Amino acid sequence: MIDFAERLANSETFSTLFRDGMGLVEETAAYLDGDGRVESKSLPRAASLAYATESMRLTTRLMQMASWLLLQRAVNEGEMTPEQAGSEKTKVRLDSASPNSGAAGFEELPEMLRSLIERSVRLQERILHIDRMIQDSRRQAEAVSARNPVAAHLNALNAAFGAGRLDG
Repeated sequence: MIDFAERLANSETFSTLFRDGMGLVEETAAYLDGDGRVESKSLPRAASLAYATESMRLTTRLMQMASWLLLQRAVNEGEMTPEQAGSEKTKVRLDSASPNSGAAGFEELPEMLRSLIERSVRLQERILHIDRMIQDSRRQAEAVSARNPVAAHLNALNAAFGAGRLDG
């Protein structure tokens, strides 16, 4: 069985996703520490509260996505096994709080913050899609291995010695 999800995770698509994600983390940090801090001081009370809430949600969302990206990169580069990353991934919450665009003051938020929020949500959707594909692919491979005990043993040997999966 060809593992399309793992190939995708090791492809230029993942490299682009990684660059986009880490770039958005850096851009957000620079904005929140610079222009965002200045812009937030001139906001009315409701918008100021929305700014504090949404910037915290944005930061949390980005840190969770960065954690996932770094774990996946570690697997791709052979620094971790998929099993080790899976264990660590239980600490990562890719479904972190979504923005509350209907909250009082949200529409008064600076355009740049709203843009960063929107871009982070789109990135989160891309990561969730790839993560689901990887998990589905692993479940299918495990099901095949469970039906074929020889393949299960060969996969264990291959995992221990760094070779690819043999699914049946």
